[in-house]
Amino acid sequence: MEALPKSRLLRFVEQAMHLARRAVARYSSKFSKRRYTLHQHIVLLCLKVRKNTTYRTLPDELIEMPRIRSTLDLEEIPSPSTLCKAFNRLDMAVWRVCLNLSVTLLPTNGIVGIDASGFDRSHASKHYTKRTKLTIQQLKVTLLVDTRVNAIIDLHVTTTRKHDSQIAPSLIKRNTGDVEILLGDKGYDDQKIRTLAHEGSVRPVIKHREFSSLHKAWNARLDSDLYGQRSQNETVNSRLKRKYGAFVRSRHWWKQFRELVVCCLTHNIDKTF
Repeated sequence: MEALPKSRLLRFVEQAMHLARRAVARYSSKFSKRRYTLHQHIVLLCLKVRKNTTYRTLPDELIEMPRIRSTLDLEEIPSPSTLCKAFNRLDMAVWRVCLNLSVTLLPTNGIVGIDASGFDRSHASKHYTKRTKLTIQQLKVTLLVDTRVNAIIDLHVTTTRKHDSQIAPSLIKRNTGDVEILLGDKGYDDQKIRTLAHEGSVRPVIKHREFSSLHKAWNARLDSDLYGQRSQNETVNSRLKRKYGAFVRSRHWWKQFRELVVCCLTHNIDKTF
């Protein structure tokens, strides 16, 4: 009998499992109950984001996914609470390692755009935000996006109204080895950013705010074709919100940050095939 072709979902699970095995050990410690592996937890949490579903719905859907369960070597379907606890236990460092590894699977070209977008905290009710004095309704998410394959190189998440020029330096410092040319709009027009980029052998292509005729002249000399590739950031931001949701489900800020990193990891894995 001829073998069935692999679906995109199955290939996604295989690629996610490959990354998980490279990122972490099989179990968290020698005292683990060994009912499920860390690899299985990572893949299932990515699958939850990929399908834009919930902890309660995913186990039910897994019942009808024998090939997925076989690929994961999943003998028993985890309960919603098991998946939720696994997400709480897996540190941000683990997800960042997975994100960094996912970038190595893609043919990036070093031309990287930087831009920010807002993600809603939709599950925070008006009563909750008033009671906790939570006034920020959105998370500000700044992405570094490779313009060749739309891979997300890195991200920065904040609950404050921090200016773009204050966010960019940390992203540049962390990723000088992956960035050759940095594309940014006028929000990143800051001499400190340009100096930092040059020190890391990164060429900044950032528009100047036009306070004088000299600034206009500098902008006119920008390589328009190269600068135009910055629009890929908007494409990626749109794709994340359209495919995986324009809001975060978690209530705590640290889980919201983690949720967005998993979302970016899921995006990169999706781009590998």
